[in-house]
Amino acid sequence: MTTRAGSRGTSTTNVGERIETAGLADCWWQALSDAMDLPISDEPGRLLLRDLVIDLLAALDAEPFDATIGSHVGAALADARLGDDRVPAISARVLADLVGNSVSPDATIRFAVLVTALGQGYQRREHALRTGRTDPTGHDAGLHRDARFRVLFDSPIVAVAFGDLDGNILDANPALAEMIGTSVEELRGISVYDFAHPDDRADISTLLYEHLVPAREGSVTLRHRLLRADGTVGRAAFVVTYIRGTGRQPDYLGAVGAEITEWFDLEDDLHRQARHDPLTGLPNRRYLLEQITSMSTANASETDRVGICFADIDHFKDINDRYGHDTGDKVLTAVASGLRDLEREFDCFIARLGGDEFVALIAPPADTDRVGLIAHRLSSVVSIPITVNDHRLNVSVSIGAAVTPVAGVTAETLLRTADSSLHEAKARGGGRWIVHTPSTSSR
Repeated sequence: MTTRAGSRGTSTTNVGERIETAGLADCWWQALSDAMDLPISDEPGRLLLRDLVIDLLAALDAEPFDATIGSHVGAALADARLGDDRVPAISARVLADLVGNSVSPDATIRFAVLVTALGQGYQRREHALRTGRTDPTGHDAGLHRDARFRVLFDSPIVAVAFGDLDGNILDANPALAEMIGTSVEELRGISVYDFAHPDDRADISTLLYEHLVPAREGSVTLRHRLLRADGTVGRAAFVVTYIRGTGRQPDYLGAVGAEITEWFDLEDDLHRQARHDPLTGLPNRRYLLEQITSMSTANASETDRVGICFADIDHFKDINDRYGHDTGDKVLTAVASGLRDLEREFDCFIARLGGDEFVALIAPPADTDRVGLIAHRLSSVVSIPITVNDHRLNVSVSIGAAVTPVAGVTAETLLRTADSSLHEAKARGGGRWIVHTPSTSSR
């Protein structure tokens, strides 16, 4: 266990992590040594940088994220009397390897924020040591704020841009140009909206021009779709900071960001997996309950009705027992395939609850006739011979359906009502459907 004076807690590292951080710290020390004469000797310098690497890596993965760790690291570099303006930029280039060691999906954008804070912390502490003042003011303050972003300008993994208050790009680094698929020269002068998805532009405008620019200070975080030069769409995250101009220089905006398309794709995959049945690919119970809740909380009139058909395959256990679960699974996928045709025909929501239970959810406006027609078609789609592993199986379903006012309806109540009708259909011999209404009808 290693405990560092001045750090925000205790850090525990195993042997592999110590070797990894030591290697990065050695690269950091060597890069600084190659660029300048260092005022501290080799061994204590490497140990200092090793501790700072551990702090930064922990900050990348911490929840909640705390950017002030970057400021502490920058201040520690200044306290070590590394009084050279190149220190933050050299550090940013070397420390980019931290991103690959982080488990956070936001590692790149977090790194950008941390290194920006590192530059700020370094500049503030170095200024204080040099002048005796704790905070830069006036012309020096503007130079310090600008330097926070210039630290990252040569970074190959962090996109950096400066823009006017109207959103036009004044300057950008190669990383942003590569992200969009164009050149730095072509980026200068264009609007940030030119590479933002049309559906995201209103949200970007709100954050910039209703919050950041009127306040004339602070930062906002943007997460939006990115339009590349070749027409493809990605995802990006940017932290945009308001920077006050110095002298005759007008105020402007500084942005640091990174592409996060891969993580969004992973998140979408995980979202889909959590809401879809792995066997049939249909929405699962969780997704169905979310749909019912969404309908019940939407602005609906007192006359709007929602419908549901709760289907259960007749004698499915006998199929499993006689032909095996592999055959049973193929029957379920065949039924699901037929239900997808029904979904397209009637624009309803089809889900598999589990086992041999399927549901068709009919959004408002639903009535007894429409729900009854869907129940009839559902029965017809399923009740056709299915050939599985050379076995010709005659499959039928029992269906319990319900129509009820959508306002305030709960998923539990809707499913319970349909399930009651399902049990009645089963009790009557199966292979039929029953719609539960104030005056129940059946077929």
